[in-house]
Amino acid sequence: MTNSKARTAAMITPVGQEAQDEARQLVREGRAGKAVRRLRKGSWLKRGAAREALELLVEGQALPTSSGQVLDVLRTLDAPLVGELTALLGNGQQIAAIKLLRERTGIDLVGGHHLVLELAGRPDAH
Repeated sequence: MTNSKARTAAMITPVGQEAQDEARQLVREGRAGKAVRRLRKGSWLKRGAAREALELLVEGQALPTSSGQVLDVLRTLDAPLVGELTALLGNGQQIAAIKLLRERTGIDLVGGHHLVLELAGRPDAH
């Protein structure tokens, strides 16, 4: 049931370590629905992305906990997209960059905004 945009959004949305640990524990207790809700609480994950995030955790992967980690993950997943975003930012087109990021990854508006701000503020990202 993997949705590629939801999975990408799960991989590039920061989720606090405490929430990740609690979600893993809830899954071990057989409470997957509550685990998804826990991941959504305090993060910008939409429902589908939260389910994908839980699947990633169950598979033993860690989710990023900061915008900086998210940017590193995005650079690994889709370096050409990071290049396109950087070019848009270089031309002062922040809204266009957010829109492109959202279209290509499925990330929500707030998460996309924060990620674009992180990209704009990191000279090593260019």
